[in-house]
Amino acid sequence: MNSKLENILPINRNQNMKIWKSLLIVLMIVANLAFAQPSFADRPKFSKNPDYIEVTKALKQLSQTKDTQTQVEGLTPEEIKTRTEELTLQKYALETGINWGQCSNQTGNTIAVYGKRPNDEEDEDAVYENGLYFLADGQSTKNNWDCDGIYLPNDVQVENFTSSPNGQGEELTGAAALKILDGTQLVIKRNSDTAAIELNVPTVKVIDSKEANWFIPDISQDLINTRVPNAPSNQS
Repeated sequence: MNSKLENILPINRNQNMKIWKSLLIVLMIVANLAFAQPSFADRPKFSKNPDYIEVTKALKQLSQTKDTQTQVEGLTPEEIKTRTEELTLQKYALETGINWGQCSNQTGNTIAVYGKRPNDEEDEDAVYENGLYFLADGQSTKNNWDCDGIYLPNDVQVENFTSSPNGQGEELTGAAALKILDGTQLVIKRNSDTAAIELNVPTVKVIDSKEANWFIPDISQDLINTRVPNAPSNQS
């Protein structure tokens, strides 16, 4: 009788081990799903991105203009074509998950750019939505760091400027914040003849300080040139 029990016990132990191993695997799978699910649920949809909504609206307006062969105030047919192509690429970038922009400084001076602070979500005492950083000449903001736009000093003008994606806007005067869309690589240059700023991307927008909580001081380019560059950057 004892010998029979001794033979049965190892079998029971083996079966119990297999059961426990199976349960452990199931628990690990359940735990992974429990942690992974919120990440999928919290992932923002591009259709709710304000930039995506604005780009889609502007493309629709430009498409209607082309279909009806009407003229957009201040834009030639060639400029309408250029803007449509630019917006089409930006729309695609947003649809494929690119949620950051990049700013490149080729002005010969230090410029001020806007971007999120490193611990923005944890900083409950933050006064402004975006931080103001300084980008040295010849540098570009770092990949995956979202450059939201640039600051325009009170003594600098933008050449051939319009303040909305569809090309309609007012002439820019005085200090201002210019916002770029996600998926954009903005190159800022200076016209050697006029000293005005030139932007390679036509789809920039003037930020109204009453609508967006951005710091927009009234300062000159000379003062910006005295700042220590501190924007996260790639050496160009």
